[in-house]
Amino acid sequence: MTTDAFLADCRARLAFDLLSNTWNAVLIWVLRDGPKRPGELRERIGSISPKVLTETLRRLEFNGLVTRHAHDEAPPRVEYELTALGRTMLSPIDTLGSWAFEHGEEVMAAQERMRAGTPSP
Repeated sequence: MTTDAFLADCRARLAFDLLSNTWNAVLIWVLRDGPKRPGELRERIGSISPKVLTETLRRLEFNGLVTRHAHDEAPPRVEYELTALGRTMLSPIDTLGSWAFEHGEEVMAAQERMRAGTPSP
């Protein structure tokens, strides 16, 4: 890897940017079981505002990870689902989740030590 590996147009940086937004990974994970309506997504996630949900879905759609299906019905119905490209993100998200499950206590302990003003052992 060269020193310019994380320039704005670097593909590794692109991947890190996609995963660094909390809501991107959460929405990709929630959509893993198939299409969902915005209300279903908010219900499954819990603490996301409608505005942030819409912004995140648009960002994921812009990046080719999610597709929007507008059904011609009354009342109108919209669903979102992962694209084939979006599904490829499930494995890295699962790996990061496994790491967090395995090491989360250590990270939280380090944070508590820092809040208390005690550096790492």
